[in-house]
Amino acid sequence: MTRFLGALALLFTFLAIPASADPGDVDAASRGVVRVVIIGTENGQPVPVSHGTGFAVSPTRIVTNAHVVSEATQDDTLRIGIVPAEGEGGAFARVIGVSLRNDLALLEIAKGSLRLPPLALAGGSIANLGEVSAVGYPMNVDLAQGLGMEDIFRAQSPVKSRGFLSGVRPSRQFDTILHTAPIARGNSGGPLLDPCGRVIGVNSFSTDSTGGDAEFYFAVSLRELLPFLRNLGVEPVTNTLPCRSIDELNAEERQRLEVAQSQARARLAERAETLREVRETARLTAQMEVLEARENHMALALIALLAAIGAGYAAAVWRGDEARGTHVRIAAALAVMTLIAAVLLWITRPGLAAIDGRVAAAIAKAEGRDPPASSSGGDSSAEGAMICTLVPDRSRVSSARTDDVAFEWSADGCVNNRTQYGLGPGGAWSRVFAAEDDAAVAVNTYDPETRTLRTDRYLLGQEALRQAREARSAYTPPACRVSDAARTLGEQQSKLIAALPDRPNERLVYSCTAPENN
Repeated sequence: MTRFLGALALLFTFLAIPASADPGDVDAASRGVVRVVIIGTENGQPVPVSHGTGFAVSPTRIVTNAHVVSEATQDDTLRIGIVPAEGEGGAFARVIGVSLRNDLALLEIAKGSLRLPPLALAGGSIANLGEVSAVGYPMNVDLAQGLGMEDIFRAQSPVKSRGFLSGVRPSRQFDTILHTAPIARGNSGGPLLDPCGRVIGVNSFSTDSTGGDAEFYFAVSLRELLPFLRNLGVEPVTNTLPCRSIDELNAEERQRLEVAQSQARARLAERAETLREVRETARLTAQMEVLEARENHMALALIALLAAIGAGYAAAVWRGDEARGTHVRIAAALAVMTLIAAVLLWITRPGLAAIDGRVAAAIAKAEGRDPPASSSGGDSSAEGAMICTLVPDRSRVSSARTDDVAFEWSADGCVNNRTQYGLGPGGAWSRVFAAEDDAAVAVNTYDPETRTLRTDRYLLGQEALRQAREARSAYTPPACRVSDAARTLGEQQSKLIAALPDRPNERLVYSCTAPENN
């Protein structure tokens, strides 16, 4: 019944939280959105001819609309420039695939000239998606800001707009997504995002809104994009997991903890009642057995004492009779032996403390452990090699890999015999990662009691990511087995963790179990 109520509460929690776009996720996805500029020459100087939008599906490959680059594909004097959303400089790109039928093009920039964070494609159904976001570089915004064509060579954050999914329908002989997130000239080729910042389409064109009619916008669907990319040998990052907010996950975790605590209290109460019954029965039995054994020892000791007195008296009486010399010796020996037996019986009689010992043994047997109970100082079963598998219901993933993780845990916080985890003030084991080849800061947290590994990923902007990497490089984590390593690392990384945003963009929760023996 408790489990049913917990599951019902989780369901109500899920239904109560709407799936709306998280600005942090849209901002994170925008890092891989670029301005695609068609460049000509005038008096020997490069000049922009037109521009659109594109987004990265790999560090060096960019998706856009075919009509954005059509001029460059027909005129060898024109070049295609890529201006990233952050940082300085850009790169030239070449067209490696065009599909006029569904208005798609794939560009490639030279390796080493620019590396972009790829956007993930949503692999699940979008029928009930609701809110969507369009990201790109609309020309009317540039004009409103007084930016000329020469200004588009500078890195600028793309414009984000929100709307709602209006339907999925074929148009112009290909599948499109109809939505209300405003786009304009210059947005062409930009991504249409779900609430988790994953691509669900490529913005392409809009309806004619003359005469006061409402305006709608069209994006090329993933049904068109995925085959297009795969035919060109590109396998994009695709995520089929449901889009769920961090707030929703946090609410479910709180509810899950409350249910677990309630179940634990119920188990403790049941166990206490069982042990009370065992204790009462064991005490009555022990009292009877101990008192009976005690009385038997005392009675036997008295008999042995009387026998010793009798034998001693006989030896004393026969001592002067030479004819009874042998009998005297036998009687004397018997007196000594029975006296020793009386003393031993008296000394070894069970004490009243034996009652408590037998009660403790009975309780230990009822609990399934060997008496007397001993404390090992920790759960050794939580140590050793494990395989950690993603728990989708407790995770929020946009672009991270979700492969199984090999994880070998030691009680001192050493992982895989080489990576030390830090022990925080609340007793949580954690380790911060800010690798140069990862466009995110990751915080791994491990709970040995539940064997749960959690990775919180923060998809930061370029400047915030640079600061986080500097903070990470400012300290050297202690090696495994070094004295007080866990506390030292916990203190070292606490400042970096405190500087991270309140909520991560992604959360990967893994359940860790020992691998089965083959």
